[in-house]
Amino acid sequence: MLYFVGLGISGTKSIPHEALEILSKADIVYLEQFTSPISKSDFTKIKKLTSAEFKPVKRWFVEDGKEILEKAKRKKVVFLSYGDPYIATTHIELRTRAIQEKIKTKSIHASSSITAMVGEMGLHFYKIGRIATIMDEMKSLTTPYYVIYKNIIEGNHTVLLLEFNQDKDFFLNPKEALNGLIKTEKGQKRNVITSSTFAIIASRIGFKDQSIISGKISSLLKSDFGRPPHTIIVPGRLHFTELDALKVLGQCIDEPFDNSERTQKISHQMMKKYVPMIKSALEEIEPHYKNQKEFKIILENANLYIKDAEKFLEDGQDEVAILSIGYADGLIDALRLAKGMDPKM
Repeated sequence: MLYFVGLGISGTKSIPHEALEILSKADIVYLEQFTSPISKSDFTKIKKLTSAEFKPVKRWFVEDGKEILEKAKRKKVVFLSYGDPYIATTHIELRTRAIQEKIKTKSIHASSSITAMVGEMGLHFYKIGRIATIMDEMKSLTTPYYVIYKNIIEGNHTVLLLEFNQDKDFFLNPKEALNGLIKTEKGQKRNVITSSTFAIIASRIGFKDQSIISGKISSLLKSDFGRPPHTIIVPGRLHFTELDALKVLGQCIDEPFDNSERTQKISHQMMKKYVPMIKSALEEIEPHYKNQKEFKIILENANLYIKDAEKFLEDGQDEVAILSIGYADGLIDALRLAKGMDPKM
């Protein structure tokens, strides 16, 4: 038998009653600490809750999973994790493998730091978009950057988990992550993250010294968030009830505001740049074909494609809009080439 047991978010104080009963009857208990750290005092308290063989394990051990599964075929094995046991995909995979090997499993759920954090801040959980992780290697920030971009475009909030390295007892500082995102913006130029972007730093959720501080990134970079772990949240479109809750439930350095108002889709950014450029090119080339009836239809079509592109974009048909402006550009380039002009000009 293999039990997947969540410890909740407040150490031994949040362990479900049913979990205590299971721990008292277990033969072996595996405690993973790679998804989130567990304090030495809580570690000692958890160990005292069972007379079973007690083994702290690292990520590679759980990913391998062979010993856990082999023991579970003959004994009562408990797999303990911080928060809810199925927040980590590694744990879900282990349970899947157990069922495939005909091992009985049972799940004891508990509160997760992610769900609790969203509620503690006063945000609407259904507006949480894709979650991303920021690692110490800053080259990896392109992915979280575009996760934020897509979530903001859709009006959703982005939860950014920060690297925790169990072996090195390392926590990524939120200030380093924020600075890394600003540097990424300079390369990507999608107007997603700037020093004036509104963000939230949630720290030690579920514990007595939990902290929620929000404000512009420029303000957050001057703040002290205390001990880890920390999580960054970049809000998208904020409902008025979320705006009110942020000011009441945490410390707001700056007045909360909507990040989604200034970030546009890539297609809108492209159209904003290319439509005026192509209109100008059409006006420039038209005098060269004055009174040439055989080219009149081409000029008219180029003009119609520009108008269609603007209408398609207005109607939310972004892909068709890009195609239309591309057709207009192609026709104008052909007319330029016919006159021996550089199409790039």
